[in-house]
Amino acid sequence: VISTAAENSDVKEMVQDLSIKTPGIQQIISKLSGGNQQKALLARWLIKKNLKVLVVDEPTRGIDVGAKLEIYKILNALSVRGLAIIIISSEMTELLGVCDRIYVMRNGRITGEHIAEKASEKELLEDAIN
Repeated sequence: VISTAAENSDVKEMVQDLSIKTPGIQQIISKLSGGNQQKALLARWLIKKNLKVLVVDEPTRGIDVGAKLEIYKILNALSVRGLAIIIISSEMTELLGVCDRIYVMRNGRITGEHIAEKASEKELLEDAIN
């Protein structure tokens, strides 16, 4: 049995916590701006109880710089709280800026492993093409 009141309460909390700009909690996600769409999709998973691992694929593709910063802050806060986050991204600067460890893959195989603070875009690119 799904409690509509509890569900609405959880959604309102997520809208507030993630600073999602929306006219109301019944708003269709596709009608929101790109950054708010991304945050709303994150919220769908964060409502889950006992979430241990979050996988995000291209979390900032197609959104403006300000929205990217908000997404990065959210992901960092979740990581600090102990949530494991796997970020799949083709943006090397994004990976270097937000990840602890980076695995480079090519043709379905891992071709490199890097500690982000010691890695460079050049090294990641070499692993991607060699």
